[in-house]
Amino acid sequence: MAAKWIEALTGSLEQKKKYKQSMARIDALPAPYRATAMALHRYLMASGGIVDGETLIHMFDDFADLWEQAAADGTPVREIVGDDPSEFADTFAQAYAGKHWVDKERKRLADAIDAAVAEDPEREQ
Repeated sequence: MAAKWIEALTGSLEQKKKYKQSMARIDALPAPYRATAMALHRYLMASGGIVDGETLIHMFDDFADLWEQAAADGTPVREIVGDDPSEFADTFAQAYAGKHWVDKERKRLADAIDAAVAEDPEREQ
């Protein structure tokens, strides 16, 4: 009972556990993979805009898989991220269809325009 109450306030405890596991996998990477993955993680958290917890957990689990495989194969970091790391990160995040914070703002904008037009429909003709 208490777990449901806590999850209602803080979100899924299982998702938090999975996120921490993904982060532990990233922390265990050798240099330069760890530093690169951490920098990209910071960027994705700031700019990815994904608000759906399950999607975010899935993305970071795949992200950890990517960097673990790259480290195991000895793939150079630049071969993965290319010359524009932000483009790589943005493309990576786009592969995960989920709710983004901007979706709410887009709806809010459209609703505000609809309301403004509804106030004076004669000018819109």
